[in-house]
Amino acid sequence: MTETTAEPTAASVRAAAEAEISAHPAPDSSVDSGVDSGAGEAAPASAAPSVAAAVETQEPPEGIPLISPSSLDHPLFPEIEAALRTIYDPEIPVNIYDLGLVYAILVDAEGAVNIEMTLTAPGCPVAGEMPGWVMDAVEPLPGVKMVDVNLVWDPPWTMDRLTDEARLELGYL
Repeated sequence: MTETTAEPTAASVRAAAEAEISAHPAPDSSVDSGVDSGAGEAAPASAAPSVAAAVETQEPPEGIPLISPSSLDHPLFPEIEAALRTIYDPEIPVNIYDLGLVYAILVDAEGAVNIEMTLTAPGCPVAGEMPGWVMDAVEPLPGVKMVDVNLVWDPPWTMDRLTDEARLELGYL
């Protein structure tokens, strides 16, 4: 006997996304670099590791889902962006870049990459895994020497962060 699985409809995907978002309140502004400090608390934003201060950044133009200055002109930026588009939220059939989960991509002259991102909700079932997925997608790129992924909760993610491609995929356009 074979089991058939119906393709999700835009309405069911939208309902799942909205349920995931509304089910979990946003915590206070903090950063979790994935390292437990022993106290079970996230490190304050000021304690987040960062790529060297000499990184050249630009404010993202309209249409790019990043919200913080990023290394848009760095030669590795397009490859990093493409790698991030291969990672999908398991509950929403849209990649993390077009969902607007990636807030900043910083690349220094030596190829050290710092990615600042959030999740759709603090209680996201893959919260502990997604930063590793990002590292696994970006680290193998030629020219990348190291990758640091920081989860941030401020500003909290909202559906306003979706790109037009994501809105189309979810049936909002």
